[in-house]
Amino acid sequence: MAEVLEFRVPAASAQTLLVWGLESAPGLEHSLFSAFSKFGPLYAVHAHRNAPVAGPGYYAVLKFYSSRAALRAQRAYNGQRLFQKSPLKICVCTKQKAFQMPMLALNSNKCQDLANHYLGFNGWSSRIITLQNVSGFDDENEEMGKTLQKRSLKYLCVVEVTIPNHGVRSRGVGLAEADVENGEDPLEFVTATRRVQKLAAGKALSSAFQKILLVVLDTGKVAVEYNCTQEEPTDSLTEEELKGLIQVN
Repeated sequence: MAEVLEFRVPAASAQTLLVWGLESAPGLEHSLFSAFSKFGPLYAVHAHRNAPVAGPGYYAVLKFYSSRAALRAQRAYNGQRLFQKSPLKICVCTKQKAFQMPMLALNSNKCQDLANHYLGFNGWSSRIITLQNVSGFDDENEEMGKTLQKRSLKYLCVVEVTIPNHGVRSRGVGLAEADVENGEDPLEFVTATRRVQKLAAGKALSSAFQKILLVVLDTGKVAVEYNCTQEEPTDSLTEEELKGLIQVN
């Protein structure tokens, strides 16, 4: 059967491994990441010291994007020593319906890592359709006879992700804003502007990936589908129409 992967934070129990019996060692999380990432991309690796009642040592929680990868890793490494003297104990986390986590979008960096793994570095591309300043000024406040003006920066960005080998295109919209305490300082203003622009572009890229589904087949091949249920009214507009709509709003 095929497995469908979304560009979202892994929340299913089947995607999570619990590893215990770990010995204290420098770079423990790095060692775990290096060993387990051979089975598939990892979202996160967190190692923790055992509770006092459990005795010395550490345990770790590993989150995979793929439940298949998590199961392969558990079967291959359970009872193995790997990078330490004593064998590891590994299990797939049990399902807890009462604590189901909401599906959160991956940030832009994680989206790119996942896309690079399954599609290849040259298997996809992105471009900024528009990045527009939609800033304004906040109301002025008077204090001790002086007028204090705080400048608010706000940028809206639209990004398109293209996967040419699968004929898939997806658009995403991102909005970012920040206040500049001293709007008269050119250096502070330029630094804040670049930061807000980068944040808006990152949000737009993440938004575009939310509409893409990776279908991983038993053979290891990957198909790509566009999730039309996530489609927005602006997705059907031409670039000129989209830019005009932003300017009018």
